[in-house]
Amino acid sequence: MAAENKSELHQITQAEYQKLERLISSIDSKAALCKDEDNTSIKDVVSHRAHWIELFFNWYSDGMAGKTVYFPAEGYKWNDLKRYNAELRKRQNNINWEEAVLALNKSYEKLLDFIETHSNRDLYDGPMKGANNKWTPGRWAEAAGASHFRSASKYVRARLRELKRG
Repeated sequence: MAAENKSELHQITQAEYQKLERLISSIDSKAALCKDEDNTSIKDVVSHRAHWIELFFNWYSDGMAGKTVYFPAEGYKWNDLKRYNAELRKRQNNINWEEAVLALNKSYEKLLDFIETHSNRDLYDGPMKGANNKWTPGRWAEAAGASHFRSASKYVRARLRELKRG
């Protein structure tokens, strides 16, 4: 169930990140870079999550500035996500494991700061500007943060099981 206020958002964001952080903290770069059958690695998933938090900040700031907000990004629609994510993996190909973890950590810290410096009213008293739907900034922040951390943890656990089976 989605968070309904700032306190819940802060709590779920921290909890889901901590679960993911515990999972990835002991992964070496060899395991992190090993591609699965879909040509995706743990590093790719971690880099992807850091990127999507940054997308959220772009959406939020563009909406607040009265600019056009492109979801998920300019030139893409939601039904283009597979293509967008494949192109993102190519753009992030040169990022190493340590850089991916650092990027995720920085994005997480920035997200926590965003939550802490915005009031409950800012986060939940109406739709995010420019989003053209009913989702509040808090709901968008949760989708980019806690929800993505949860799905990343699920992927990492499954991938680590596959790697153990060899």
